[in-house]
Amino acid sequence: MNLTSLKKELEGELFTDNTIRRLYATDASAYREIPLAVAIPKSEDDIVALIRFAIKHKTSVIPRTAGTSLAGQVVGAGIVVDVSKHFNKIVEINKEEGWAIVQPGIVRDDLNNHLKQFGYFFAPETSTANRAMIGGMIGNNSCGSNSVVYGSTREHLLEVNAILADGSQVWFGALTEEQFNARIHASDETLETKLYKHIYNLLSDKENLKEIEKEFPKPSIQRRNTGYAIDMLARMQPFKTNGGAFNFCSLIAGSEGTLAFVTSAKIKLTPLDPPHKKLVCIHCKSIDESLHANLVALKHNPSAVELMDHYVFEATKRNIGQIENRFFIEGEPQAILVAELTRASEEKAITDAKALIEDLKNNGLGYSYPIVGGDDIKKVWNLRKAGLGLLSNVPGDEKPVPVIEDTAVAVEDLPAYIADVGEVLKKHGLYSVHYAHAGSGELHLRPIIDLKTTEGVQLFRTIAEEIATLVKKYRGSLSGEHGDGRLRGEFIKQMIGEHNYTLIKELKYTWDPDNVFNPGKIVDTPPMDTFLRFEKDQVTKEFDTILDFSETMGVLRTAEQCNGSGDCRKTHISGGTMCPSYMATRNEKDTTRARANILREMITRSDKSNPFAHEEIKEVMDLCLSCKGCKSECPSNVDMGKLKQEWQYQYYKEKGVPLRSRLIGNFALTMKLASLAPWGYNFIFNNRVLGNTMKTLIGFAPDRSMPHLSPITWKKWFRKKFKPTVKTPVRTVYLFIDELLNYNEAEIGILTVQLLDRLGYEVKVLDHFDSGRSFLSKGLLEEARDLAKKNVALFKDHITADTPLIGVEPSAILTFRDEYPDLLRGKEKESALQVASHTLMIDEFLSKELDAGRIDVNLFKQQKALIKLHGHCQQKALSTLTHLKKLLTRLGNNEVHLIPSGCCGMAGSFGYEKEHYDLSMQIGELVLFPAVRKQPDNVIIAAPGTSCRHQIKDGTSRKALHPVEILWDALIK
Repeated sequence: MNLTSLKKELEGELFTDNTIRRLYATDASAYREIPLAVAIPKSEDDIVALIRFAIKHKTSVIPRTAGTSLAGQVVGAGIVVDVSKHFNKIVEINKEEGWAIVQPGIVRDDLNNHLKQFGYFFAPETSTANRAMIGGMIGNNSCGSNSVVYGSTREHLLEVNAILADGSQVWFGALTEEQFNARIHASDETLETKLYKHIYNLLSDKENLKEIEKEFPKPSIQRRNTGYAIDMLARMQPFKTNGGAFNFCSLIAGSEGTLAFVTSAKIKLTPLDPPHKKLVCIHCKSIDESLHANLVALKHNPSAVELMDHYVFEATKRNIGQIENRFFIEGEPQAILVAELTRASEEKAITDAKALIEDLKNNGLGYSYPIVGGDDIKKVWNLRKAGLGLLSNVPGDEKPVPVIEDTAVAVEDLPAYIADVGEVLKKHGLYSVHYAHAGSGELHLRPIIDLKTTEGVQLFRTIAEEIATLVKKYRGSLSGEHGDGRLRGEFIKQMIGEHNYTLIKELKYTWDPDNVFNPGKIVDTPPMDTFLRFEKDQVTKEFDTILDFSETMGVLRTAEQCNGSGDCRKTHISGGTMCPSYMATRNEKDTTRARANILREMITRSDKSNPFAHEEIKEVMDLCLSCKGCKSECPSNVDMGKLKQEWQYQYYKEKGVPLRSRLIGNFALTMKLASLAPWGYNFIFNNRVLGNTMKTLIGFAPDRSMPHLSPITWKKWFRKKFKPTVKTPVRTVYLFIDELLNYNEAEIGILTVQLLDRLGYEVKVLDHFDSGRSFLSKGLLEEARDLAKKNVALFKDHITADTPLIGVEPSAILTFRDEYPDLLRGKEKESALQVASHTLMIDEFLSKELDAGRIDVNLFKQQKALIKLHGHCQQKALSTLTHLKKLLTRLGNNEVHLIPSGCCGMAGSFGYEKEHYDLSMQIGELVLFPAVRKQPDNVIIAAPGTSCRHQIKDGTSRKALHPVEILWDALIK
């Protein structure tokens, strides 16, 4: 098998190295299998070449988009063909007729963001919609919370262009009876003709139709992906007189890439919903009560009815990004049923919400019914959508596993069915998380099982077998939206009967005689308890680490928290920070998921005494900016910044610390020496020849400007020149003079002191040590730990709720809240946590003081400036921009708009390094640079981060101000 010759034949890329193959060995399921290769095709010719290669060499192709499948659909031994990078175009939009033609790699939410201007959207909505792609939604026949109104992807798939198993290209769409008859009577022997003749013979057989009607799930169950949808085809003409036009698209939807390779799809567009929505959040004392409330809610024409149980609520308490989304939860409900009402007017929405609540009360259901509207609606749905990832937060090896999480029954059967499931789980000493689509008869049930043990794997199988029998009892569907894959394929024969199973196997091998397309899914699947992500009786390796991973039971288990849900594959269009390198490159290798996967893979399966020293880990970690976006945005709380710091430290223990890393780590010392003659430093780096020579020697990009040194350091100014004016201070604060502002932007530090003084605060500064941020950024954790110990020891007896510690540079001051507690142990850790609890950024402090009425707004001019604000990554991850926006708005009566940018791309030293400079600027060009460039000169650009301001200057030649500078300018002098 000559993969080298195949690589030369492709316009796109073909990866055969172990690193990339390992990264594509898993999806969001419990399965793992190393593929033969990974292809990133650029053209349809590439796909044809891959299919023909697979035929010739008796291997397979596995179509893949975002890789978020939960049943192992994109896990296999063949060539994984990832179309997400290049097949992501909107080909055509017809607003008059309400359809669009798109490629399979277009992200659902990105598509809808574009369609909004035409008054349309693509209706099926998965919880992964901000990274799920249309091709994957077709493969799984995805739906989502609004399926009570809009059904599944199948109902919205009009036509597809695809490549068949012989490499021929084909079109499938609605056919008149005349067109269908022409195909079945065609004299040619093409594979396309065979497909039409085969389905005609299969569905013309009355015995087959009788068995299909008898054994397939109830037609009333909209959510169904049980085997191939021959029952849907049987309801079309010519097999049913009053049926719809025959269309193979109904079969392609839900076929999981096992029948054909879709290259583009014509999809139905839906007019945007009426603008007026209300959520009724029905608080219930039990799951059973919520399911009966569901039946009442459905009588009121909801656009969605979703359920969350108390396990989800508990998980949200541990997730920074979800805490504020809990605002609507009252008391300690065992379940909350969220009914969405979409109406033509605000009055109608409110009236109908009240009518629903009255109906619930009359039936004795629920104890609290908050009505949520406006921007808060998104918060509720974000909490629900995060359910899957949040559940992986459970520390240890026992996790909520996807095994029975996708069963669907008729909605009227749901209370009895869930009660029966509870009895099955209780028998085995298990409990389950309940959440998702109650309105459509489907709850995502996840029992807690340890798949690292033989007993756990046996339980995995036993539960699957017993629930399959239960689903069959209710004539339900074992898969409602997540697909059969290799998890449920083994049970399809039981679900639809042996006769029908023979029919769908016959269909598979008519379409795909050589088993080229995604084998081992839906039919002829391997046993569902084989090829699992963890080996049986796998021992979790333990390591001595500098950072404290005890909360997640070790560094390896921290990496294992990643369940593959792919939240890190959001694009810049969807917003958020995580993951900036992926947003720019669109390479799986550059996702947070990939970094977690490579750590898990190499640490678990390494025979090295230091498994962190693998070059494969270094390769995948290289483009991590340590932005900390994942700390808040990853629902599983995979803090890759922390993992990278520990990995770097462990890696350097064997490989040694590079000179450049030493120089960057010792930034503060370097700047201290340079500050003895700041004019000399500035002269060198203002001189193009000398500056470029120095940057080249250091390993920095010549095109990157270097930060200037201030003529006087902040500390020296404070010590020698600051004269307080406050006689009776409002409060006393301690100011942390960080190394970035001390040496490079002392002017901002000076203004901070003067601003606080003018506002009536006594400013104290201890003779403290550097933050250690630069050491942390390069994995020099012992040096960082020494500084943490010294600073905590110094501050612990001074910092209280009444005398907080305040900082100006987010990355420096937030080290006290983030890394210091992780660097220390015992009593030192307790002291670090005490200091952290009273450590604030300047905007947090002033915002709270403003709310407390201790700042006189009349001290500020009514300047009414327009401010465009770019937030610092770590500020967004560990705090919020709400304080800063409120502060700039109220003090000066400004209009403040948040720039919807993620990471600026600088990330400390990352943007300086020659090998990272281009990517750094590419990240800036995604949102930040264009947003800044289009602002008129009179618009103020604000950015609290030193690196961010530097990046904006280099990328746009525009000066961004620190918020302190804006507030100082707004003061009435």
